Amino acid sequence: MPIFSRPRSVLPGFPLAMGFTLTYLSLIVLIPLSTLILKTATMTWSGFVDVVSAPRTLAALKLSFGASLAAALINLVFGLVVAWVLERYSFPGRRFVDGLVDLPFALPTAVAGIALTSLYSADGWIGRYLEPHGLKVAYTPVGVVVALTFIGLPFVVRTVQPVLRDLDAEIEEAAASLGAGRVQTIARVILPELAPAALTGFVLSFARALGEYGSVIFIAGNLPLRSEITPLLIMIKLEQYDYAGATAIALVFLLGSFALLLLINLLSLRRTRALAT
Repeated sequence: MPIFSRPRSVLPGFPLAMGFTLTYLSLIVLIPLSTLILKTATMTWSGFVDVVSAPRTLAALKLSFGASLAAALINLVFGLVVAWVLERYSFPGRRFVDGLVDLPFALPTAVAGIALTSLYSADGWIGRYLEPHGLKVAYTPVGVVVALTFIGLPFVVRTVQPVLRDLDAEIEEAAASLGAGRVQTIARVILPELAPAALTGFVLSFARALGEYGSVIFIAGNLPLRSEITPLLIMIKLEQYDYAGATAIALVFLLGSFALLLLINLLSLRRTRALAT
């Protein structure tokens, strides 16, 4: 019997598993994304610049990135509050409320868009009280933020909840017994523990909002240069058989999304290492 021998494993070895992994990722991710580059390459440089620098394109990109960032920040704050309430308090209907958090996951995006539009339109249940005060939500960029906030909330709540569940409440009591106030306890004890999970939920919420289409087109109004999102503009280009123009906008959108997500993840990694030291 050889001295250096490895026990047989039920699972496939590393070469086979890596081969399956690379093949799957290539078929599902890399090859479809490479078509954006190949199709965009059929355009001239001047044609590419004209498409991506058009006022309508720039306005759509600005709205998509700005609204997604605003919605992710809102979810970061209120998602922490919701997760805290669900994990730290017992109250009648807690399981029902906990189940409602997952509703945006299961609800078709078109249904969500119609429901939000019905609520915030001029004659809606909420909109009828807001518009007399000059607060117009439906068919404005504010409506886009509302829709993206709706679909992104579960990402923050579900990533923070397991950390809160494992965070012993006695730590908070110990901090209080040592003279720490509520603000100090939150800032120096709770938030450092929740920060990695909260940032992960923020990134997931932001990424989900960037690609959202179904719920937004109903409440946004889709007005060019005002409330038109980038995915809708890409769809319009496809309906006009301008495939090169659609892939050009999609490529810029993809690169911008990847750059922002990479930056956020790098900042999150840097913060995690700083907390660890």
